Amino acid sequence: ICNVYEPGQVLFYEGNPCLGIYCIETGAIALRKTDGRGGSVVLGIHGPGQTLGYTAYFSERPYSSTAEALAPARVCFVDRAAVRTLLQRNPNLGAKFLKRFATDLADAHVERVMALSMPLRARMAHLLLVLKDRSSTVDDDGNIIIELPLSRQDMASMLGARPESISRTIRQFQDEAIAQFHARDVVIPDLDALIDELEAEPERT
Repeated sequence: ICNVYEPGQVLFYEGNPCLGIYCIETGAIALRKTDGRGGSVVLGIHGPGQTLGYTAYFSERPYSSTAEALAPARVCFVDRAAVRTLLQRNPNLGAKFLKRFATDLADAHVERVMALSMPLRARMAHLLLVLKDRSSTVDDDGNIIIELPLSRQDMASMLGARPESISRTIRQFQDEAIAQFHARDVVIPDLDALIDELEAEPERT
């Protein structure tokens, strides 16, 4: 079953029983988790070609996070019975899910190491590059226009930083002409300058 979700609409809620898996065809979906203070923390952003809910399905546990559309999205839902039938008819599909799980786990470790070891400017640059690969255009002047579906609070939770630190980094990027932030769009005039942030030496204090 394919459904269209508008920004802010929820695919499934944290703690609800797993009814099946979701395959993203278009758009951007954020996975959010409730923290100890009752706030919402963004765990990651997922886009076309990615699958949600399969870890809950295979572990036979409730969904561990809430999936919310950040941009208009078309998502296909496959219910539990259909997933079970597909796995029975095609055992290789189970192996592919196992490979996906291993890849996601490895990526999570990389992101964790990055959050602990890389300076905030580098983490910000990495996030913008990920978003560029998922949703970006080029204007007549050669500038890269990235759709930014996240609030600064969400960016802070993803990057493990305070909102005021995010705001300070954004001002630095703008002052140095690395990126210009306009509401929900980011303009990148020089992609090389953004990439250079990943290799910059951390500031010493």
